[in-house]
Amino acid sequence: MAISKNDLLWMYENMYKIRYYEDKMAEAYTEGKNPVFNIGAGPVPGEMHLATGQEPAAVGICVHLKKEDTVTSPHRPHHHAIAKGVDLNKMTAEIFGKETGLGKGKGGHMHLFDPDVKFSCGGIVGAGIPHALGAALAAKKKGKDWVAVSFIGEGAANQGAFHESLNMAALWNLPLIVVIENNQYGISVPKTASTSVASNDVRAAAYGIKGYYVKDNDPISMYEVSKEAVERARRGEGPSIIEIETYRYLGHFQGDPELYRDKNEVSLLRDKDPIVRLRNLLISEQNIAENDLDIIENKAKQEVDAAYQFARSSNYPNPEDALNDLYVS
Repeated sequence: MAISKNDLLWMYENMYKIRYYEDKMAEAYTEGKNPVFNIGAGPVPGEMHLATGQEPAAVGICVHLKKEDTVTSPHRPHHHAIAKGVDLNKMTAEIFGKETGLGKGKGGHMHLFDPDVKFSCGGIVGAGIPHALGAALAAKKKGKDWVAVSFIGEGAANQGAFHESLNMAALWNLPLIVVIENNQYGISVPKTASTSVASNDVRAAAYGIKGYYVKDNDPISMYEVSKEAVERARRGEGPSIIEIETYRYLGHFQGDPELYRDKNEVSLLRDKDPIVRLRNLLISEQNIAENDLDIIENKAKQEVDAAYQFARSSNYPNPEDALNDLYVS
């Protein structure tokens, strides 16, 4: 499949932006938490789940989406939000708990919502799938060609919401795409110890729908299968499952001692980094000059740095105003 240079450059820019964003967040999150780790301390309190290494899953499908399409995300949401076009300033302010955030600082990292681009994040395992199902049903009822994408981890494929939602999506022939990011671990449990099938795309057969599998965290393959799944959904040909073999370079959460996996595992994964692979492809096959890619990278860095400055310089919400945004009937 021929991929346009514009799409490849969009994917590279957003993968780089996501990686730089997560690296900055990892740094900011440690402030005030050392020498003894304290989850509630520092400018970014609470649990923090970063998506470093999982960038292809987000950009490979979001490159095919439009503003009217819905995306739901789990507790590891930053890469999905960035790829869907969530306002970076407001998103970062929300994570820092500031009043300029998407939810005025009341939702935080695991509850990011941006109705302007139809993005939401539930935080609970598998919770976003029924919401995406509802969006897909609404699109069909309205006669629109919109699609709904729900990102989940491989552990969520064992939740009831996964099976119930896919059964209804298949029964009603809805434009729902469930993207399973198989990063090999459900918290600290390896997939081989929790799931009876080698890959969850085979479960599509149980519902009579399409299933796709993307090997080795490959952004090009993710682009190709996502294009087919999105086009099928827009044509009214029903739901799909996509499972991508991906890898998180960091722990389940920041501060995770990661006693369940060999530290050499991460080093081996970084040796085949998808951002480096895509950069090399752009240079060798698209004849993109390294200097042009440097410009793209610097642009992404500036955008992220500006968002962090915006968040840090914003005010915290007044606790006395905590109930002001509630609607009372």
